[in-house]
Amino acid sequence: MGSDSGIIEQLTADHRAIQDLLDRVRSAPPGSDQRASLVAQVGGRLVSHLVAEKECLYPLVRRYVVGGDQGADELLAVDEDIQRTLKSLGAVPVHSEEYVRHLLDLVSCVTEHVVGLEQRLFPRLQAVGPADALRDAGAGTRRTEAVGPTRPRPGAPGSPALTRLTSAVLGPWDRLRDRLGRRGLS
Repeated sequence: MGSDSGIIEQLTADHRAIQDLLDRVRSAPPGSDQRASLVAQVGGRLVSHLVAEKECLYPLVRRYVVGGDQGADELLAVDEDIQRTLKSLGAVPVHSEEYVRHLLDLVSCVTEHVVGLEQRLFPRLQAVGPADALRDAGAGTRRTEAVGPTRPRPGAPGSPALTRLTSAVLGPWDRLRDRLGRRGLS
């Protein structure tokens, strides 16, 4: 993504990257270390993506889109489901049926997330959001994703200001844990 791309282009590119990782998860042997590693990568990408949306996208939605408060709240609920599912995935053995159920739930939640944004919200925001605000939010998204948290924390603060504060503290900590644990987040 170019440095002048807006938030819609940035988040759409993120969705493609996450969906590509999920395709790789589906093709990896069930119960394998490869699958577990790919799921960890998906989790890290998703968490930093969701944090960026909370900080940068949802404030725009609330400000510019008619019914934006309700829309943002609905999307935040889906994001919470994704965070809970990621947390559940990390708590069960990779070889278990429960892991597969959680993985299927994750794919379903991510699909709901992508469809909700790309087919319903993004066109509305593109139509009413000022170009400079969308471009600035794209830059904010890239900054947040580069340093934000990578571990799921369901129930984390919902306001953009509190999200920024917790990201500043938890992001470096998560990234250090990822490096020490060799959890690749490419």
